[in-house]
Amino acid sequence: MREYFFRYEEDKKIKIEVNFDLDDVKEYNPWLLSIFIKFDALNEKAEGFEEFLETKETLIIALGHNQRAHYVGSRIVDGWSELYFYSYDSKRLDSVVKEILAPSEYIYESNIVRDTKWEFYESELFPTELEIANIESFKTIAMLEEEGDCIEISREVEHYLSFLTPTQKERFLESVEHLGFHYKDEIASDTFEHGVAVVKKHSLVEEDVLNNVKLLFQAVKKAGGFYEGWSTVLVDE
Repeated sequence: MREYFFRYEEDKKIKIEVNFDLDDVKEYNPWLLSIFIKFDALNEKAEGFEEFLETKETLIIALGHNQRAHYVGSRIVDGWSELYFYSYDSKRLDSVVKEILAPSEYIYESNIVRDTKWEFYESELFPTELEIANIESFKTIAMLEEEGDCIEISREVEHYLSFLTPTQKERFLESVEHLGFHYKDEIASDTFEHGVAVVKKHSLVEEDVLNNVKLLFQAVKKAGGFYEGWSTVLVDE
């Protein structure tokens, strides 16, 4: 299962795609193959975008033949598209990459290093808890847009949180009042015993959603709780 999210490092916006279905292959694939292609895939309307996607999938299929190399994710940063694979050995990987990319007009480079503990995957590709919440936000926004929602229109959005103790919950509610979040109701939660819904009026534009999720995430972590997600109603233009 592949998911994508954005990470910000030193004022750089990095789009990351990560493959989650890898637990059963980590132990047997210690070699990290990195492929850097000079193409800015952040702009989906850029000339050659579809051709780049075809090339990317061709690499994933060719390198994955007979489960030789497993695609684990990608990063798009500074005009480069970086693809990453883990393999059980380092033989012939470069030749497969060269066979596909050398005839193309792409500027590219690749290298192979040993990464037995999958440290690169864990630190540079795998999402943090907040980034996982953002992934779920992307999915919800996309689903609402498919249903015809006008995401630019502000509406009440319910955010759900849970806590181990009532004291943590009350401390949290006090801390987010000045941020525009107001208590709405108690909720059932599978994470912690004391669940609560807070509500705030805002749009579903990606930046607006992510900013509000981040505010709540920081507050709930400080209080010792857990951010559960959000929901809202469909709004037509």
